[in-house]
Amino acid sequence: MSVKDPASASPAPVPPFLIDHPDAQSVPLVFASPHSGRDYPADFVDGARLDPVSLRRSEDGFVDDLFAAAPEFGAPLLRATFPRAFIDANREPFELDQGMFSDKLPDYVNTDSSRVAAGLGTIARVVSSGQDIYPRKLTFSEAAERIHAYYRPYHKALETLIHETRKRFGYAVVVDCHSMPSIGGPLDPDVGRGRADFVVGDCFGSTCAPYITDAIERTIAGFGYAVARNKPFAGGFTTRHYGKPRDGVHTVQIEINRALYMNEVRIEKNAGFDRVAAQMTDVIVALAQLTAQDLAAE
Repeated sequence: MSVKDPASASPAPVPPFLIDHPDAQSVPLVFASPHSGRDYPADFVDGARLDPVSLRRSEDGFVDDLFAAAPEFGAPLLRATFPRAFIDANREPFELDQGMFSDKLPDYVNTDSSRVAAGLGTIARVVSSGQDIYPRKLTFSEAAERIHAYYRPYHKALETLIHETRKRFGYAVVVDCHSMPSIGGPLDPDVGRGRADFVVGDCFGSTCAPYITDAIERTIAGFGYAVARNKPFAGGFTTRHYGKPRDGVHTVQIEINRALYMNEVRIEKNAGFDRVAAQMTDVIVALAQLTAQDLAAE
């Protein structure tokens, strides 16, 4: 589903997430795409100071499509339908900027994180290019409503998939799927610098068994890409929060350079999309084979 402009936006409710299930889950893998949602609520678009294309600057465009083959190889794919500019599922539930709100935020809200300081909290102040989203201050009740209606259901679905996978196979590997601008933006530590083709993040080895991260990096590097590990992206909330290898839950984040598969200005797939999608299918297959070997060895 493509982004809706104000003229075509529909008031019909859209579920906050979709799960593409395999006929039967045969591997301990869960793929998640929290930032590729492109169903923009009409009132959000109407109330923003940015045009619809500019609102999409934070979107990990088409990443869910790049990993769409996961169910064919026995793994579920969880896809957020809501856009990151509206609410960010890869943040703490209440990671908010007091300066965005007309009323005082509750004491339990995290207002001091580096992500909040950059304008990219659970409710973002700006898109990734640094442009302000809102012409007015929000109320906390607006944020709480989004968190309840969108964020919580997405994470409940992810928690359920992890629980079911771990119960069935003894462990679970969550692959959090993302893309990144080809050049560091004004809010990034690598501002103005070109980026690697891929960044694989496991929070510096704390959220995933090294052999799993190594397998992903080795497979991607085998295509001829430049692959970095943990810099500039070591893993967001999903990776840090769910990754507990000692408890049988491994999480790893994959960031794909957008220039490889899309036009970053027009937010459209480019000629490289099919190639990258086929290569991500190969990554899925490599992980499926790796985990199948683990299970066979038990």
